[in-house]
This record gives sequence, structure tokens and C-alpha cells, in this order.
Amino acid sequence: MRYITDLHIHSRFARATSHDLNVANLEKWAKIKGVNILGTGDFTHPLWIKELKQELHEENGILKTKNGFPFVLQGEISLMYSQGGKGRRIHLVILAPSFEVVDQITSYLLKHGRIDYDGRPIFNISCIEFTESLKNISDEIEIIPAHIWTPWFGVFGSATGFDSMEEAFQDQVKHIYSFETGMSSSPDMNWRLSRLDKFSILSFSDLHSYWPWRIGRESTIFDLKELSYKNLINAIRTKEGLMGTIEVDPNYGKYHFDGHRFCKFSCSPQESKKRNNTCPICSKPLTIGVLNRVEKLADRPEGYKPENALPFYSMLPLHELISLIVGNAMSSKKVWSEYDSLINKFGNEFEILMNTPEVDLRKVCDEKLASLILRNRVGKVKVEPGFDGEYGKAVLEEQKKLF
Repeated sequence: MRYITDLHIHSRFARATSHDLNVANLEKWAKIKGVNILGTGDFTHPLWIKELKQELHEENGILKTKNGFPFVLQGEISLMYSQGGKGRRIHLVILAPSFEVVDQITSYLLKHGRIDYDGRPIFNISCIEFTESLKNISDEIEIIPAHIWTPWFGVFGSATGFDSMEEAFQDQVKHIYSFETGMSSSPDMNWRLSRLDKFSILSFSDLHSYWPWRIGRESTIFDLKELSYKNLINAIRTKEGLMGTIEVDPNYGKYHFDGHRFCKFSCSPQESKKRNNTCPICSKPLTIGVLNRVEKLADRPEGYKPENALPFYSMLPLHELISLIVGNAMSSKKVWSEYDSLINKFGNEFEILMNTPEVDLRKVCDEKLASLILRNRVGKVKVEPGFDGEYGKAVLEEQKKLF
């Protein structure tokens, strides 16, 4: 059976998240989006794990609500340490098979610091030590390097990262089977590094709110004969049952281009090189983005595609498309009215974005919106690149001929 999964999320106990992030809202909006399985987020936080234990029950390593909606125990850990004469800040997504294993992970972390101040706690532990310690607890724990290219917290990030998984994890790299692309990169960018061929490519939202332009905006698709934690992890580790990913255009991510947010300046890697990586407005260093790092580490040309490459879908959220057409903010009543009408007609957002036949779209949609949804389906909506913490912006210039 096909499952669209979002296994990197946060609860309301993480920093800068919605206060309304709870199990009921996550289930509700996952269904509206078309996501079939969610991570729980933040399983190390004492109040959130207590809530999860009260509201969810375990079946084959999967947690289920009273309505039967499935969650996977998941958290994100921030590791801040020094290695190779450089300060490192690496985020890792952790999946666990049971509450019992989560309790053991928490006991280990408590020996190194606090867990009650943030859903994504920080520890002075290296990736090497952390991986070895968690694998000593249970081999069923899955460790996934998160948003691997982001400058500040990605394993390959320009500010604090490494040049290879082997450098970051050393002898423990044998326990790393996958990585998360992050919003600012897409699978085809990662195909350019032969050193990443052996790893499964995953994408998740890293949501801080449950709104449909956040939840599931990046997802991974699995084909599992039976839904169980064991089968899910086996698909990640072996690529058998892994069908591909749903991505946003990498330009939409916060760190695709190089730039300096405070000066509202951004540029391509080629222009950064000409400027010696310096902002022309304030003369301070530019934040080097994802595209630049990929270019630096790539050993294959742009456009290279491995023979066994899995498909991916590059799409912007439906709210973004409606907002472009009506000219109102994504959270406006006018956008919500159109969105709700489409959901009531077709069931969920992914059904609209990926599967609804053109003839059916044109029967119920404004002509301009129907055309934009179809262009979005094949990744042909123009996006001005994001940079230095600023999201990219979808624009209509290249779609004018449609209207």
C-alpha cells in the first residue's frame, strides 16, 4: 500500500512553533493535506511524550490515535561540538520503535543535559558518539541527518558542516542509511555527488505549524505490504519499498542562493565568487547557500541522473498557488474559501496537486488557477530563490501567457 509520510515535525513544545500543535490538529490537517503517516516530533520533551502516551497506542511499532491515524515516534536533536578544529552544529532526526526505547534514549540524554526547555534539545555530543550510544540502546533506532545542506545546522552546511558523511560520522557511518534533502535542495542536486549514491533520499517538512502550506510540504512516499515500524525502517535502509519524494522547488527554500538578509541582497554562486563571498552593500561575509555548497562538493555535472534514481515530484503548496491567482495572502479568507471549496470537491490537497484529471480541474476551478495547478504538477512555476533565512517567492511572470 502507498503511504505519503512526513516524519520530521515538531510539537508545540519546540521553539517558535504554534501553540495549537497537538495530536488532534496534526491528525486533522494531515488528512486534509493527504499525508498518511506523521512523525510525532519532539519525543524527548517530558510534557509531549506524556501526552503521546495518553493519546496514542502502539501497534507493530506504529502509534495510532483512537481514529486509527498512524504516527511514528520521532524527535530532532541538535548537536553542538567541536571536531577537526571547527565548531559543528548538526541536526539529526531520530525514529524509535517504542515508548520503551524512547525512555532509554531520554535517560541517556539526561546524562548530558536538560530536555525540558525545548522540543529540539541541544547537546555537546559528536555525531560519532551520539550514533554509537543510540545504537547500543537499540539497532531499531533510525538516525537521519536532517536538512543536510542548510548552512548552520546541516551535516554539509557551509558554516558548520563537513564534506562527507564519513568525515562527520567516521566509523559510525555504517549506521547511517539515509538523509533528508531539506527545502533548499532536491534529489537531482544530490545526485551530483557520487558519495551519496548509497544513501536513501528522504524529504520531510520540519513543520512548526499544522497549516497545509507547512505540513507535508516535503514528504516521502513508501510502498509497504503491511504498515509496521520494521517495514518502514527496512524500506529506508534497503530502498525496497521506497517510491520517491515530494519536494518544493529548491528555490523556495530559505537557503538556496547565497545572500545577506539584512541588506536584502542575494546572488548565485558564480556571482558570489566574483564578489569574494562579500556583501556589496555592507562588506560583511555572505551566508553561503545550498546551491553553492552542492557546486563545491559535486563530482558530477548538472543534470546527471543515476540509473536507479527514484522519481520525485516538485510542487508548491496549493495555498501558494491560490494566493498567486487571487492576489491575497495565503492565510486570507479569500484564499481559504477557494481552498476549502477544492478540498470539499476532491478530498485532499495531494489529490488535487498530483492526480485530479485536467478536465475535472477545469470544471470547478478558475481557468487561471487550473492552469497554474497543472504547471505546478510538472514543476514549472517560477520561484525567485530564497537566501539567508528568507523563503523564496513564487511569481507569475512566466505564467502571464496563460492568462
